[in-house]
Amino acid sequence: MSAEGLLRVGELSRRSGVSADLLRAWERRYGLLEPERSAGGLRLYSPTDLERVRLMKQHLASGLAAAEAAALALRDQGSASVVRPPAVRAELAEALEAFDEPRAQAVLDRLLTSTTVDTLLREIVLPYLDDLGDRWERGAASVAQEHFASGVLRGRLLALARGWGMGMGPAAVLACLPEEQHDIGLVSFGLALRSQGWRIVYLGPNCPIDTVAETARLVDATLIVLSGVDAGRASRVTGALKELAARHRLALGGTAAAAVDSELEGAGVLALGGDVVAEAARVTSAVSLS
Repeated sequence: MSAEGLLRVGELSRRSGVSADLLRAWERRYGLLEPERSAGGLRLYSPTDLERVRLMKQHLASGLAAAEAAALALRDQGSASVVRPPAVRAELAEALEAFDEPRAQAVLDRLLTSTTVDTLLREIVLPYLDDLGDRWERGAASVAQEHFASGVLRGRLLALARGWGMGMGPAAVLACLPEEQHDIGLVSFGLALRSQGWRIVYLGPNCPIDTVAETARLVDATLIVLSGVDAGRASRVTGALKELAARHRLALGGTAAAAVDSELEGAGVLALGGDVVAEAARVTSAVSLS
């Protein structure tokens, strides 16, 4: 990305999970993208173009034809562009930290009429939760505020997840590592995977590894994603993780990703970074190329 925030087609492809050839086809056939030209004649794409691609992928995943998906993406992006993430995050924070659940839900309702789930996660919900966690550690936010906000947002994300097991895409089994209770990041990643066309089988917090393995066998899973906020939880089950990775593509998310050392990496285990949308695209690309 340049200083002006523009992307070359390769970076646009990496962030969106769509091949450069397909991006060019969408630009040529449907006018989906509106690149600028550099002084040297290179096409440079804006965050608006990236958002249009994400919208198009969501519409395609819902079963629309490409021409209709592109038309809706162009229409929807016009309303999505009015969202100002810092202002919205501040409004959401004010409502949640005043324990005003109806107002917080109203903010989320408004967001979901004007932006995509991917943008909601990347620009609003996850940055807010990261900031809240930092303030809680510094004593600038109370335990009650952190629990209340997490509860409201977790409930809303799970509502968005309704039906994420439907479709014809590959199956992904998602679960928290044994003894792990925190799952908002994992739910968020599941929503981002759903936008990439996956079917989600969600097992939730504190899931035994043998239960994960059996479920993956029963649903013929293409991918398993395990998450935890403590890398030690993953380190304690290294042997079981290697066995899982021998049968399924396996990824570790959250702080647990730090447990992916040379041994686990050699076994094929992927370590997921913090950007759930970009990482969902990366995992999808990795699996499709394997």
